[in-house]
Amino acid sequence: MDGELGAFLRSRREAVRPADVGLAPGPRRRTAALRRAELATLAQVSVEYLTRLEQGRDTRPSPEILAALADALLLDDADRDHLQQLAMVSHSRQLCPGERPSAARTVRPTVRAVLDGLRDAPAYVVNQLSDVLAWNDAFDRLARPLGLLDGNRPNLLWFTLADERARDHFPKWAELADQQVAELHRLRRGDPATDAFADRLARTVGAPFTERWERRPVAAPRTGVRELRHPEVGPLRLAYEILELADAAPQRIVVQLPADAASAANLDRLLGRRPGQLRSVAG
Repeated sequence: MDGELGAFLRSRREAVRPADVGLAPGPRRRTAALRRAELATLAQVSVEYLTRLEQGRDTRPSPEILAALADALLLDDADRDHLQQLAMVSHSRQLCPGERPSAARTVRPTVRAVLDGLRDAPAYVVNQLSDVLAWNDAFDRLARPLGLLDGNRPNLLWFTLADERARDHFPKWAELADQQVAELHRLRRGDPATDAFADRLARTVGAPFTERWERRPVAAPRTGVRELRHPEVGPLRLAYEILELADAAPQRIVVQLPADAASAANLDRLLGRRPGQLRSVAG
């Protein structure tokens, strides 16, 4: 996470336009983004200090300065929480140096039992790298025809960005890619395995990943509706819920339910059930 606090502040400054904060753009402006001097004025800090922050030469701003910068940059709740976490990491590294353990790939037996208990709903477990660690039979029937479970280490983000089939299967592919990169960045927290995975994606995928990663997104929805073109049963709209597991290493259960009657009927056909066995949810 070295330099991440400053890089995050810089990315948010470059996303703000003068008009957003009530400043005139000016005729001789060479950049459309908010200048460093303008942010310093709005946050009531010196340009020199802001420069040190953005360049990573100062990593321990006070809570008051962080709040002033967050207000001046018009940060939303997700960005404010992430900024606070980065500041806490900068402090804790000096108290507890050392690297975090690599991404866990084992799933507790009780978690596997929960997946098996969700017989009527596709469900799976992922870690912070989006590795699919375990899944139930309903998800297997849903995902295997897409190619998502090909290989011995399926990964949602890698499939979305590096597999051409993903663009055909997901009508809102760009939105899905945005959300998955944001989730990877949100859970990064100094994990060396995440940085190594991001490097692999950058080398393999290029701009579709790097342009999203460099924006340092952190706001990923925990629930919503995802559209899917399934090769066997046609269109599906699946509502999803993401449930965090109480583990030291971040793992999540994702449960999917049909979002409308047509999707419920198509999912019933895919899973070989009698029609109407799984009710749709509003969404």
